[in-house]
Amino acid sequence: MKKITTYTLLLTALGLPLILSSCATYKPSNTNNLCEIFRGETDWYEDAVEANEKWGTPIFVMMAIMDQESKFIHDAQPERDWFLFIPLPRKSSAYGYAQAQDPAWDEYIKSTGNGGADRDDFEDAIDFIGWYTHTTQRTLNVSKWDTYNQYLAYHEGRGGFKRKTYNGKPWLIKVAKKVQQQAARYNGQLKQCKEELDDKIDGWF
Repeated sequence: MKKITTYTLLLTALGLPLILSSCATYKPSNTNNLCEIFRGETDWYEDAVEANEKWGTPIFVMMAIMDQESKFIHDAQPERDWFLFIPLPRKSSAYGYAQAQDPAWDEYIKSTGNGGADRDDFEDAIDFIGWYTHTTQRTLNVSKWDTYNQYLAYHEGRGGFKRKTYNGKPWLIKVAKKVQQQAARYNGQLKQCKEELDDKIDGWF
């Protein structure tokens, strides 16, 4: 019995880190370099390409929005305030890579029929951003290449964008400009590694 117990403990000690490592969710170490992000997880590049082909939104625009919203943390949520030792409700229902709120996510599922989509799944999250920016272009005539205004519509909602609620939020204007700059940076970087990344995903078939 003692030998079995010791053997079991040994297997647990050796195997558990491997299991945890294999199940760990990818988190880019440098979110300011799009090439490094995609080299670290080639599946993400393939998912981004598919979203681009499906919705027409440039990869660098979608990724810049996601970077701002969650820093590519799969289970990101708004911070929770506390009253003494009592946790208060979160400020919104935003969750996951795209920080999609419940109403927008429900609209996405209804519109696309993607009933099994999860906000903490990169493939679904990048598809959501592609869908949202595509719908913004269709309903508000905001170019999918216009990162600045696309982000304002993404953050404020299409109704808020039409009402120009962002004009009363100087901090949001600064954030939108930051996202625009990140998209431009990502665009330049992607041009340098696109061929390399394409070869990697093409080599799988």
